[in-house]
Amino acid sequence: MNGLLEGNGRANQSWVPALDVWETEDEIVYAVDLPGISEEEISVELADGALTITGERERAREESDERFYRYERRYGTFSRTVGVPQGVTESDISADYKSGVLEVHVKRPDQPKPKRIQIGSGAGATIEGKSEQK
Repeated sequence: MNGLLEGNGRANQSWVPALDVWETEDEIVYAVDLPGISEEEISVELADGALTITGERERAREESDERFYRYERRYGTFSRTVGVPQGVTESDISADYKSGVLEVHVKRPDQPKPKRIQIGSGAGATIEGKSEQK
């Protein structure tokens, strides 16, 4: 079963959901596939310039006489961390969860504009500098 089962027959509890990233003029969008997970089981956190999405998908415990030969759907906890642009704050982030897809929208921060620095002092000073010979 290609490593899906561990030594005692338990399914591996670690998995990573699929992630798409795209950008518009105003924002970056992160879309994560999380089918079968309720909104209450998902956490989105911003810390140190990184966005971390965590959660847990539980396997339904049903008693039946049916035998299962293959478990390919992953269950258990997951964590996915992606970087965000420098200067992003919590107020720049919003999230929507519909039909098993979490979309996190990150507003692009304003880029700092270069500032001119005057060299010297007084009205005769210029940005290029001025050399006078006596």
